[in-house]
Amino acid sequence: MKKPLGVILAGGQARRMGGGDKGALVVDGRSMLDRVIDRLGPQVDHLVINANGDADRFMEYGLPVCADTLPGYPGPLAGVLAGMEWAADKGFTHIVTAAADTPFFPKDLVERLQRTAETASTPIALAVTHEEGRTNRHPTFGLWPVNLRADLRVALQEGLRKVVLWTDKHGAASAAFDDGAFFNVNTPEDLAVAERLAQEARG
Repeated sequence: MKKPLGVILAGGQARRMGGGDKGALVVDGRSMLDRVIDRLGPQVDHLVINANGDADRFMEYGLPVCADTLPGYPGPLAGVLAGMEWAADKGFTHIVTAAADTPFFPKDLVERLQRTAETASTPIALAVTHEEGRTNRHPTFGLWPVNLRADLRVALQEGLRKVVLWTDKHGAASAAFDDGAFFNVNTPEDLAVAERLAQEARG
């Protein structure tokens, strides 16, 4: 499988952080979006940011911005759909998504998602971790085939909002990663933890 298009999901409303773009929050001197770009960029063919509103606020990153193609902020699946539709116009067969508020995800994310999908012969692969005796799915980190975009659009227009209900319908495979691999920033307290983790990694 050739390298997919990378889609950074930055379209959330960040209510628990007081609104605004979570990706713009600074962790150890660099924005989270910068960190996500650095991690995902080498793993994919090209990058695009999924975000709504004024695209010019992302100009400094030098990446195209694709907005949701459905109204009303229907959730992360709308970002997946926007990425699929953008990718289809550029000739890509697959996209890989990553969340803009998760700055430390694995550097082999794409390889492992692709390998999982190929081994399981499934169209979709999602990241999972096994923490404290339970399986946690991380559906904003997934491999998605562009040819399912029409199916996804219909599901969203019919009111679907929960990601796993749609992915389970298509038999998504699970790619297992280490505990804590997808630590994300939802609150000011999480941001403080991310700052500490980044400083420890830097030494």
